[in-house]
Amino acid sequence: MSNIHGKVYAMNAITPMKPWKTWVLRLIFFLLGHIKPLQNDLINLSFIEFARWVIIPRHRFPQLGNGQPKEELKYDYLLFFSNFNGTWNQYIDAFSAVLAKGLNLVWRWSEKFPGSVPVTLFKEYIARVQFDTDYYYTAYPHATANDLKAAHIVQTSFDSLSQRAASLSPDQFAEAYLTFKLQVQGNLGETGEAPVVF
Repeated sequence: MSNIHGKVYAMNAITPMKPWKTWVLRLIFFLLGHIKPLQNDLINLSFIEFARWVIIPRHRFPQLGNGQPKEELKYDYLLFFSNFNGTWNQYIDAFSAVLAKGLNLVWRWSEKFPGSVPVTLFKEYIARVQFDTDYYYTAYPHATANDLKAAHIVQTSFDSLSQRAASLSPDQFAEAYLTFKLQVQGNLGETGEAPVVF
């Protein structure tokens, strides 16, 4: 599938909105951007590497040159971009279970949005408005967001051990090394390709 690169899946969706609804959604985005506790549920979904909504007004679509006629569009458009670890089904299920209110608050302004619950209708909707990502860049395609967080924990603990090592006796070092292993053992992950799920 073109949307997968290593352990990372790219999802892009575009939905039409009536122009008067765009202003309501801009106000909602302003509030979500300035009231940080409203972002906690999204931030706490640790398998999400990136998520962003963007509004493109119907009169602001780019023209590729003077030869391209200006389009007269009826709708403004809401674009959703996200990179995440795991399968498409897991992602949509988690969004529906954890962020149902937030998703409804944002996407309810799009045409024919059925709501994020029940999840079956929501999945059908996303499948209709999603488009393939032929190319995208990720710095660590074979590592998940949690792998990267764990690597920072291991590196910090290792740096601490290496700074103290020169001043420790062999017995003290053996004890410090054992403590190090116990501290980081839950953060030793494995990079590689994501499991294939059909």
